[in-house]
Amino acid sequence: MQYLLEDATRILRRTPRTLCALLSGLPDSWARATEGPDTWSPYDVVGHLIHGERTDWIPRARIILDHGESRPFDSFDRFAQFEESRGKTLDQLLEEFDALRGASVEALEGWNLTEQELGRTGRHPELGRVTLRQHLSTWVAHDLGHIAQIVRVMAKQYGDQVGPWDAYLRILRD
Repeated sequence: MQYLLEDATRILRRTPRTLCALLSGLPDSWARATEGPDTWSPYDVVGHLIHGERTDWIPRARIILDHGESRPFDSFDRFAQFEESRGKTLDQLLEEFDALRGASVEALEGWNLTEQELGRTGRHPELGRVTLRQHLSTWVAHDLGHIAQIVRVMAKQYGDQVGPWDAYLRILRD
């Protein structure tokens, strides 16, 4: 499938509403549930998405547009949410994410990117040369992956309660 910026922004705009519909008002027993040691809860994932809004997607896109490959991306701390989210409720995180994502999508749309600009390259600290199109495509796939992760974590909370239906519920085995 070809990358279309209009389609990408439609998905990116929906992520906060999707997460709010799934998570808003849930008790901590659901919000902080995990799949076991060293796994993330829905609460942790929303914190991670907030950190990405602040330090990854738009900031790195700006680096590509302003500096190309001459300035590598800043490193991304995949675990920063554990400290940054401390003391906040899940509903506070959802509101924060919604506001940050709205500003990110507005910035992205305001650039009116051309095909030539989408082909511009930058330098990822681990992956090397990447295009702006690849970076923005990854943003969409990253969102969808974390939505799937949240849904999987939630489904597994009743994994030992479904009885023989577990044979039909692949999500409990993933």
